[in-house]
Amino acid sequence: MPAAASPDPARSTRLAVCAAAALAAAVLAGCDSRPAPPVEANARQVTVVGSGTVQGAPDTLTADVGIEVLAPDVPAAMAQTNERQQAVIDALKAGGIDAKDISTTTVSVAPQYGDNAAVTGYRANNAITVTIRQLDKAPGALASVVDTGGDAARINGVRYSIENDSQLVSDARALAFEDAKNRATQYAELAGLSLGKVISISEAPEANSPRPVPMPQGAKAADVPLEPGEQTVSFAVTAVWELS
Repeated sequence: MPAAASPDPARSTRLAVCAAAALAAAVLAGCDSRPAPPVEANARQVTVVGSGTVQGAPDTLTADVGIEVLAPDVPAAMAQTNERQQAVIDALKAGGIDAKDISTTTVSVAPQYGDNAAVTGYRANNAITVTIRQLDKAPGALASVVDTGGDAARINGVRYSIENDSQLVSDARALAFEDAKNRATQYAELAGLSLGKVISISEAPEANSPRPVPMPQGAKAADVPLEPGEQTVSFAVTAVWELS
């Protein structure tokens, strides 16, 4: 019977090393694959809403004006409306209003009906928006619309605004955040805690559009006082702070 082969010491050592390395790799892989422990949410928080409001003097007036004509047929209604409106535009430009501040908003013509649904004529309308950047020119500009357009002139309303309100917006935003911080500080003190770092901030600018001021049709614009008043810019901010 042939003698059994003697074990190779070098080979046995290599196998042992490989097995140990494989075991170590498996252990490390198992550690890496375990999910990280969840971060505990901070239960001590305070959420507040702050508001800020500032006022500024308007520097721009926008007027919605138009010409409306009733005529027996469409060509006549359109021709008369176009002629009157062009005269109004020319008068505004002559009064110092830049062409870029005059824009057409409506051009329409529609039949008018009487008894038994019979067509009695056609009503044409041409409306423009005029932006007046020098407020001292506003009464004269509106007067020229009425004087040039006559009984066909329509002044549907005027509204004041601030052309560049970025500084007012910035000031209102700062006031809103300061108000929110003051509220949060008070709540923290009432709870016997201290105000920590800010967790989140979200803002909501509030509507600041001025309400249009209607003017009676056919009125002499020069006889209607124009007062710009003040423009209001408001901001609201919601902020969350940690409490400690």
